[in-house]
Amino acid sequence: MKIRYPLLAALAVLSSSAAFAFHCPADMKKIDEALSMKPALSAEQLTEVQKLRAEGEMLHQAGKHQESVDTLAKAMKMLGI
Repeated sequence: MKIRYPLLAALAVLSSSAAFAFHCPADMKKIDEALSMKPALSAEQLTEVQKLRAEGEMLHQAGKHQESVDTLAKAMKMLGI
C-alpha cells in the first residue's frame, strides 16, 4: 500500500512532461495556420511572432517543453489565438 502513492506521483510527473512535449507541436501548428491567413500585424509584430515561433520550436527540440509552451503562448497572444 505504501509504495502505491510514490508510484502514482511518479506516473503523474511523467505524464505531465509528455503532455507538454505533445502540446508544443500543436501550438506551432496553430501559429503556422494563423500566419498563413495573413494576419493584420505590423512588420515588426510579424517579425516578432516568427521569431517566437522559431524559438519555441528550438526549445521543444531541446527538450525544454515548458519554456517552449511559454514562448509559443506569447506568439499566439500576439496573433489573437
